[in-house]
Amino acid sequence: MEAEVEAFAAALKKASRAADNTVTSYRRDLLAFRSFMLERAAMVGRRVDEIEVTGITADHIRSYLAELMKTAKRATVQRRLSAIKAFFRYRETTIGEPSPARSIRSPKNERRLPSILQPDEVRRLIEFSLPADDSKPAALRDRAIFETLYSSGLRVGELVGLNWRDIDEELGMVMVRAGKGNKDRLVPLGEPALDALRAWRRAMPVAWEPDGPAITNLRGGRLTTRSVETIVQRRLAAVGLNAGITPHGLRHCFATHMLGNGADLRSIQEMLGHASLATTQRYTHVSVNHLKEVYRRAFPRV
Repeated sequence: MEAEVEAFAAALKKASRAADNTVTSYRRDLLAFRSFMLERAAMVGRRVDEIEVTGITADHIRSYLAELMKTAKRATVQRRLSAIKAFFRYRETTIGEPSPARSIRSPKNERRLPSILQPDEVRRLIEFSLPADDSKPAALRDRAIFETLYSSGLRVGELVGLNWRDIDEELGMVMVRAGKGNKDRLVPLGEPALDALRAWRRAMPVAWEPDGPAITNLRGGRLTTRSVETIVQRRLAAVGLNAGITPHGLRHCFATHMLGNGADLRSIQEMLGHASLATTQRYTHVSVNHLKEVYRRAFPRV
Protein backbone atom coordinates (compact mmCIF):
# COMPACT_ATOMS: atom_id res chain seq x y z
CA MET A 1 0.00 0.00 0.00
CA GLU A 2 2.81 2.40 0.83
CA ALA A 3 4.14 2.35 -2.74
CA GLU A 4 0.66 3.03 -4.13
CA VAL A 5 0.20 5.93 -1.72
CA GLU A 6 3.48 7.45 -2.88
CA ALA A 7 2.44 7.02 -6.53
CA PHE A 8 -0.91 8.67 -5.78
CA ALA A 9 0.80 11.61 -4.02
CA ALA A 10 3.14 12.11 -6.98
CA ALA A 11 0.23 11.98 -9.43
CA LEU A 12 -1.81 14.39 -7.32
CA LYS A 13 1.00 16.93 -7.30
CA LYS A 14 1.69 16.61 -11.02
CA ALA A 15 -1.72 16.17 -12.62
CA SER A 16 -3.96 18.14 -10.24
CA ARG A 17 -1.39 20.82 -9.42
CA ALA A 18 -2.52 20.47 -5.82
CA ALA A 19 -0.94 22.67 -3.17
CA ASP A 20 2.02 21.14 -1.34
CA ASN A 21 0.09 21.20 1.94
CA THR A 22 -2.76 19.22 0.36
CA VAL A 23 -0.41 16.56 -1.02
CA THR A 24 1.40 16.29 2.33
CA SER A 25 -1.88 16.00 4.25
CA TYR A 26 -3.32 13.34 1.92
CA ARG A 27 -0.15 11.32 2.10
CA ARG A 28 0.00 11.56 5.90
CA ASP A 29 -3.68 10.62 6.28
CA LEU A 30 -3.37 7.61 3.98
CA LEU A 31 -0.30 6.34 5.80
CA ALA A 32 -2.22 6.69 9.08
CA PHE A 33 -4.95 4.47 7.59
CA ARG A 34 -2.27 1.98 6.54
CA SER A 35 -0.91 1.94 10.11
CA PHE A 36 -4.41 1.23 11.42
CA MET A 37 -4.76 -1.69 9.01
CA LEU A 38 -1.37 -3.12 10.07
CA GLU A 39 -2.33 -2.86 13.75
CA ARG A 40 -5.72 -4.45 13.05
CA ALA A 41 -4.05 -7.38 11.32
CA ALA A 42 -1.71 -7.84 14.28
CA MET A 43 -4.64 -7.82 16.71
CA VAL A 44 -6.19 -10.85 14.99
CA GLY A 45 -2.89 -12.70 14.89
CA ARG A 46 -1.89 -11.85 11.32
CA ARG A 47 1.44 -10.07 11.49
CA VAL A 48 2.09 -8.51 8.10
CA ASP A 49 4.65 -6.03 6.81
CA GLU A 50 2.41 -4.51 4.18
CA ILE A 51 -1.27 -4.08 3.33
CA GLU A 52 -2.61 -5.27 -0.01
CA VAL A 53 -4.86 -2.51 -1.30
CA THR A 54 -7.04 -4.96 -3.22
CA GLY A 55 -8.02 -6.56 0.11
CA ILE A 56 -9.38 -3.35 1.66
CA THR A 57 -13.17 -3.33 2.01
CA ALA A 58 -15.78 -0.75 2.97
CA ASP A 59 -16.01 -2.42 6.38
CA HIS A 60 -12.30 -1.81 6.97
CA ILE A 61 -12.78 1.88 6.19
CA ARG A 62 -15.87 2.14 8.40
CA SER A 63 -13.99 0.48 11.28
CA TYR A 64 -11.17 2.99 10.87
CA LEU A 65 -13.57 5.96 10.89
CA ALA A 66 -15.42 4.59 13.91
CA GLU A 67 -12.14 4.30 15.79
CA LEU A 68 -11.19 7.85 14.80
CA MET A 69 -14.53 9.24 15.98
CA LYS A 70 -13.69 8.19 19.53
CA THR A 71 -10.88 10.72 19.86
CA ALA A 72 -10.61 12.93 16.76
CA LYS A 73 -12.61 16.00 15.80
CA ARG A 74 -15.23 15.56 13.13
CA ALA A 75 -13.28 17.76 10.73
CA THR A 76 -10.30 15.42 11.08
CA VAL A 77 -12.45 12.39 10.31
CA GLN A 78 -13.90 14.15 7.26
CA ARG A 79 -10.45 15.06 5.99
CA ARG A 80 -9.13 11.53 6.37
CA LEU A 81 -12.15 10.08 4.60
CA SER A 82 -11.62 12.59 1.78
CA ALA A 83 -8.04 11.37 1.41
CA ILE A 84 -9.17 7.73 1.32
CA LYS A 85 -11.89 8.47 -1.25
CA ALA A 86 -9.44 10.41 -3.43
CA PHE A 87 -6.92 7.56 -3.28
CA PHE A 88 -9.45 4.95 -4.34
CA ARG A 89 -10.86 7.22 -7.07
CA TYR A 90 -7.33 7.48 -8.43
CA ARG A 91 -7.02 3.65 -8.50
CA GLU A 92 -10.44 3.40 -10.12
CA THR A 93 -9.41 5.83 -12.85
CA THR A 94 -5.94 4.42 -13.49
CA ILE A 95 -6.38 0.66 -13.12
CA GLY A 96 -10.14 0.16 -13.06
CA GLU A 97 -10.37 -1.20 -9.50
CA PRO A 98 -13.77 -0.34 -7.92
CA SER A 99 -13.61 1.94 -4.91
CA PRO A 100 -14.69 0.45 -1.55
CA ALA A 101 -15.14 4.00 -0.24
CA ARG A 102 -17.72 5.06 -2.83
CA SER A 103 -20.80 4.44 -0.65
CA ILE A 104 -19.34 5.76 2.62
CA ARG A 105 -20.80 9.08 3.72
CA SER A 106 -18.85 11.73 5.53
CA PRO A 107 -19.99 12.65 9.07
CA LYS A 108 -21.96 15.88 9.22
CA ASN A 109 -20.16 19.11 9.99
CA GLU A 110 -20.08 20.48 13.51
CA ARG A 111 -21.60 23.95 13.36
CA ARG A 112 -19.11 25.97 15.35
CA LEU A 113 -18.54 29.71 15.44
CA PRO A 114 -14.96 30.70 14.66
CA SER A 115 -13.08 32.18 17.61
CA ILE A 116 -12.43 35.87 17.08
CA LEU A 117 -11.08 38.89 18.92
CA GLN A 118 -12.94 42.17 19.10
CA PRO A 119 -11.32 45.14 17.27
CA ASP A 120 -10.13 46.68 20.54
CA GLU A 121 -8.58 43.35 21.53
CA VAL A 122 -6.69 43.19 18.23
CA ARG A 123 -5.44 46.73 18.86
CA ARG A 124 -4.38 45.73 22.37
CA LEU A 125 -2.65 42.62 21.05
CA ILE A 126 -0.61 44.53 18.49
CA GLU A 127 0.09 47.76 20.38
CA PHE A 128 0.80 46.32 23.83
CA SER A 129 2.61 43.09 22.99
CA LEU A 130 4.46 44.72 20.08
CA PRO A 131 5.01 48.41 20.92
CA ALA A 132 6.08 50.61 18.02
CA ASP A 133 9.24 51.75 19.85
CA ASP A 134 10.59 48.20 20.16
CA SER A 135 13.31 48.14 17.51
CA LYS A 136 14.53 44.57 18.04
CA PRO A 137 14.37 42.56 14.78
CA ALA A 138 12.23 39.79 16.34
CA ALA A 139 9.66 42.32 17.59
CA LEU A 140 9.53 44.11 14.23
CA ARG A 141 9.15 40.77 12.42
CA ASP A 142 6.36 39.68 14.76
CA ARG A 143 4.51 42.98 14.33
CA ALA A 144 4.75 42.57 10.55
CA ILE A 145 3.25 39.07 10.92
CA PHE A 146 0.28 40.27 13.00
CA GLU A 147 -0.40 43.38 10.93
CA THR A 148 -0.25 41.44 7.65
CA LEU A 149 -2.44 38.54 8.80
CA TYR A 150 -5.07 40.89 10.22
CA SER A 151 -4.88 43.42 7.39
CA SER A 152 -5.21 40.94 4.52
CA GLY A 153 -6.89 37.80 5.84
CA LEU A 154 -4.11 35.62 4.42
CA ARG A 155 -3.82 31.99 5.43
CA VAL A 156 -0.68 31.36 7.45
CA GLY A 157 0.74 29.20 4.64
CA GLU A 158 0.19 32.08 2.22
CA LEU A 159 1.91 34.51 4.58
CA VAL A 160 5.08 32.44 4.95
CA GLY A 161 5.10 31.84 1.19
CA LEU A 162 5.27 35.57 0.38
CA ASN A 163 8.34 36.99 -1.32
CA TRP A 164 9.14 40.70 -1.25
CA ARG A 165 8.37 40.92 -4.96
CA ASP A 166 4.76 39.90 -4.21
CA ILE A 167 4.14 43.09 -2.20
CA ASP A 168 3.25 46.19 -4.26
CA GLU A 169 3.78 49.12 -1.91
CA GLU A 170 2.53 51.74 -4.36
CA LEU A 171 -0.78 50.00 -4.96
CA GLY A 172 -1.05 48.70 -1.41
CA MET A 173 -1.69 45.18 -2.70
CA VAL A 174 -0.18 41.75 -2.17
CA MET A 175 -0.14 38.97 -4.76
CA VAL A 176 -0.91 35.61 -3.20
CA ARG A 177 0.64 33.02 -5.48
CA ALA A 178 -0.72 29.47 -5.68
CA GLY A 179 -3.07 29.86 -2.73
CA LYS A 180 -5.63 27.21 -1.83
CA GLY A 181 -6.77 25.47 -5.00
CA ASN A 182 -3.50 26.64 -6.59
CA LYS A 183 -5.09 29.99 -7.53
CA ASP A 184 -3.40 33.39 -7.54
CA ARG A 185 -5.25 36.41 -6.15
CA LEU A 186 -4.61 40.08 -5.35
CA VAL A 187 -5.46 41.27 -1.85
CA PRO A 188 -5.40 44.83 -0.45
CA LEU A 189 -2.85 45.51 2.29
CA GLY A 190 -3.47 48.32 4.79
CA GLU A 191 -0.98 51.06 5.55
CA PRO A 192 -0.21 49.77 9.10
CA ALA A 193 0.78 46.42 7.58
CA LEU A 194 2.91 48.09 4.88
CA ASP A 195 4.63 50.25 7.53
CA ALA A 196 5.31 47.17 9.67
CA LEU A 197 6.73 45.26 6.69
CA ARG A 198 9.01 48.18 5.76
CA ALA A 199 10.27 48.46 9.35
CA TRP A 200 10.98 44.72 9.44
CA ARG A 201 12.74 44.84 6.07
CA ARG A 202 15.07 47.58 7.30
CA ALA A 203 15.90 45.56 10.42
CA MET A 204 16.34 42.13 8.82
CA PRO A 205 19.57 40.56 10.12
CA VAL A 206 20.17 39.00 6.69
CA ALA A 207 19.92 41.28 3.65
CA TRP A 208 16.62 40.91 1.81
CA GLU A 209 16.23 40.17 -1.90
CA PRO A 210 13.21 40.81 -4.15
CA ASP A 211 12.77 37.08 -4.77
CA GLY A 212 13.57 36.20 -1.16
CA PRO A 213 11.06 35.43 1.61
CA ALA A 214 9.33 38.36 3.27
CA ILE A 215 8.88 36.60 6.61
CA THR A 216 12.01 34.87 7.88
CA ASN A 217 13.64 33.61 11.02
CA LEU A 218 16.57 35.62 12.36
CA ARG A 219 19.02 33.55 10.28
CA GLY A 220 17.33 34.53 7.02
CA GLY A 221 15.47 31.28 6.36
CA ARG A 222 11.79 31.25 5.47
CA LEU A 223 9.67 30.98 8.61
CA THR A 224 7.51 27.85 9.01
CA THR A 225 3.78 27.85 9.71
CA ARG A 226 4.45 26.13 13.03
CA SER A 227 6.81 28.95 14.04
CA VAL A 228 4.14 31.54 13.24
CA GLU A 229 1.65 29.61 15.39
CA THR A 230 4.13 29.66 18.28
CA ILE A 231 4.72 33.41 17.87
CA VAL A 232 0.97 34.11 17.88
CA GLN A 233 0.39 32.05 21.03
CA ARG A 234 3.31 33.69 22.83
CA ARG A 235 2.15 37.22 22.02
CA LEU A 236 -1.46 36.41 23.00
CA ALA A 237 -0.30 35.07 26.36
CA ALA A 238 1.81 38.19 26.92
CA VAL A 239 -1.31 40.40 26.96
CA GLY A 240 -3.62 37.87 28.61
CA LEU A 241 -5.69 37.05 25.53
CA ASN A 242 -5.92 33.27 25.59
CA ALA A 243 -9.06 33.02 23.49
CA GLY A 244 -8.01 30.02 21.44
CA ILE A 245 -6.89 32.31 18.63
CA THR A 246 -4.54 30.86 16.04
CA PRO A 247 -3.02 32.57 12.98
CA HIS A 248 -6.14 31.37 11.13
CA GLY A 249 -8.18 33.08 13.85
CA LEU A 250 -6.76 36.42 12.72
CA ARG A 251 -8.18 35.60 9.27
CA HIS A 252 -11.57 35.10 10.95
CA CYS A 253 -11.14 38.46 12.72
CA PHE A 254 -10.35 40.17 9.42
CA ALA A 255 -13.46 38.80 7.71
CA THR A 256 -15.82 39.39 10.65
CA HIS A 257 -14.65 42.95 11.26
CA MET A 258 -14.84 43.76 7.54
CA LEU A 259 -18.40 42.46 7.42
CA GLY A 260 -19.31 44.34 10.58
CA ASN A 261 -18.10 47.58 9.02
CA GLY A 262 -20.19 47.23 5.89
CA ALA A 263 -18.09 45.20 3.44
CA ASP A 264 -20.16 42.97 1.15
CA LEU A 265 -19.80 39.19 1.17
CA ARG A 266 -18.65 38.99 -2.46
CA SER A 267 -15.71 41.30 -1.80
CA ILE A 268 -14.76 39.35 1.34
CA GLN A 269 -15.03 36.11 -0.63
CA GLU A 270 -12.61 37.49 -3.22
CA MET A 271 -10.12 38.67 -0.61
CA LEU A 272 -10.21 35.40 1.33
CA GLY A 273 -9.90 33.32 -1.83
CA HIS A 274 -13.00 31.21 -1.12
CA ALA A 275 -14.20 29.16 -4.07
CA SER A 276 -17.77 29.23 -2.76
CA LEU A 277 -19.77 32.10 -1.27
CA ALA A 278 -21.31 29.56 1.13
CA THR A 279 -17.92 29.29 2.85
CA THR A 280 -17.81 33.07 3.34
CA GLN A 281 -21.36 33.17 4.67
CA ARG A 282 -20.23 31.51 7.91
CA TYR A 283 -19.15 34.99 9.00
CA THR A 284 -22.69 36.39 8.85
CA HIS A 285 -23.76 34.63 12.04
CA VAL A 286 -21.03 36.30 14.08
CA SER A 287 -22.28 39.73 12.97
CA VAL A 288 -25.93 39.38 13.94
CA ASN A 289 -25.93 42.49 16.11
CA HIS A 290 -24.57 44.56 13.23
CA LEU A 291 -27.21 43.16 10.86
CA LYS A 292 -29.99 43.92 13.38
CA GLU A 293 -28.73 47.48 13.74
CA VAL A 294 -28.70 47.94 9.94
CA TYR A 295 -32.25 46.57 9.84
CA ARG A 296 -33.37 48.88 12.65
CA ARG A 297 -31.98 51.94 10.88
CA ALA A 298 -33.22 51.04 7.42
CA PHE A 299 -36.64 49.39 7.83
CA PRO A 300 -39.45 51.97 8.02
CA ARG A 301 -41.79 50.03 10.33
CA VAL A 302 -39.56 49.34 13.34
